[in-house]
Amino acid sequence: MTVRAPKGYAAIVTAAGRGSRAGGDEPKQWRDLVGRSVLARALDAFAGFDRVVLVVHPDDMARAIAEFAGPVTIVTGGETRAASVRAALDTLEGSDITHVLIHDGARPLVSDAVIQGVIDALQAGARAAAPALPVTDALWRGDNGTVTGTASRDGLYRAQTPQGFSGEQISKAHRLHPDDAADDVELARKAGLDIVITQGDEDNLKITWPGDFARAEKLLGAAMDIRLGNGYDVHAFGPGDHVTLCGVRIAHEAGLMGHSDADVGMHALTDAIYGALAAGDIGRHFPPSDPQWKGADSAIFLRHAADLARAHGFRIGNADVTLICEAPKIGPHAGAMQARLAEIIELAPDRISVKATTSERLGFTGRREGIASIATVTLIKE
Repeated sequence: MTVRAPKGYAAIVTAAGRGSRAGGDEPKQWRDLVGRSVLARALDAFAGFDRVVLVVHPDDMARAIAEFAGPVTIVTGGETRAASVRAALDTLEGSDITHVLIHDGARPLVSDAVIQGVIDALQAGARAAAPALPVTDALWRGDNGTVTGTASRDGLYRAQTPQGFSGEQISKAHRLHPDDAADDVELARKAGLDIVITQGDEDNLKITWPGDFARAEKLLGAAMDIRLGNGYDVHAFGPGDHVTLCGVRIAHEAGLMGHSDADVGMHALTDAIYGALAAGDIGRHFPPSDPQWKGADSAIFLRHAADLARAHGFRIGNADVTLICEAPKIGPHAGAMQARLAEIIELAPDRISVKATTSERLGFTGRREGIASIATVTLIKE
């Protein structure tokens, strides 16, 4: 539910910085946060205001107009934060706006309760109000990575936004003190305004560092990206004295025929990983028409699939492989198979299941013409 601001209230959202500390290929306020930009989420919180002014960098003006023009007034920011706020305040001069709330566009998770708390303080007669949280951690001074002293945390607060003001008073404060400041509260205090502290929120974080995106995603309750893939493979018996299953050589009266080493279990698991990634199958990545894969160790294929999953930001949650055959007996070798698969895909053995079943003498496996395998794998976005 969006806060419905009283008549005469405007919101200013500042987003003219470059935010380089947050990493990425674009300013932090424009980066995606669970399907929407950080800035779009910050603006959403003020949809109940009659007037919203967005301040952006000149390089971002075209993008801002394309995404937000209409309900939002867009202005170009200045060289400093204070200059950007003044540019926004100038657009409100001569209007019916009596109060402004100034919010940092890098705070995408501001709650209705925080905004309402600021409004309530202004409605009660305060000329300035801002949310904050008491400092609860011990404070140190340091130099070159070494603690050089301590400081009292008594009476210290962590400032947040939006910071609310009488429109006339904050405009006057900016005119009297044109130099830059950490926030508008600093300028308001220089102008002699008393600031009422309202209740902040731990979730009202400011995106500053790369890790802040992960925290914000968690707070938003981002749907966990879990992929499920399955694979199925069959190889016929042929001449030979052993079979290779899940990377383990087992003596047998026949071998398995295939372009590579015909490891039916490993092939099924490899295809399950590719399937979860929507990346095709073994044949797409290792064409059987390519002679270099003749007789190849199937560990090459499985390792490639696992590496591809990691490259796409996934970890393997678990794997389940079932071998379907009348012979050879799989049980005595299941532990070794489990260990070998764990080594290849770099997963704890207790997250890998290798088991076997028969087809009750039905079908090609029942007639001992070959071996089939099915595999299932889960991938979890990191």
